[in-house]
Amino acid sequence: MDNRLPYYMTYPMPLLYDDDRIMRRDLDYMKSIYPATAKRLVPYIDEECDRMEYDGSMMYDEYPDQLQLRMMCRRIYDQAAEGEEKPGEWLKDLIQVMTYQELYHRRCEHRNLRRKFY
Repeated sequence: MDNRLPYYMTYPMPLLYDDDRIMRRDLDYMKSIYPATAKRLVPYIDEECDRMEYDGSMMYDEYPDQLQLRMMCRRIYDQAAEGEEKPGEWLKDLIQVMTYQELYHRRCEHRNLRRKFY
């Protein structure tokens, strides 16, 4: 019996889309361990980012307009403040940080997706 492997099995190729799956799993896990207040904000932030996610959107500009970003965060704050007992400056800051992080993640995904098809 010959114990040699065929040439295509000697050096296994990594799966091309496995990195994306691993990154998505890591992101989902990190979101699952957010504090309670941050978990309540995630749906508002995701909804606003989904609304802004289209070709030519300002979120994909090289340098997004700060006024537009603040207005986006303000819309999220107006929705989220209704459910909070003492909304204040801390909630605005938390929303800004989480929104910018989500935008960064979506911009990276958009760049990577464009790179694969072009």
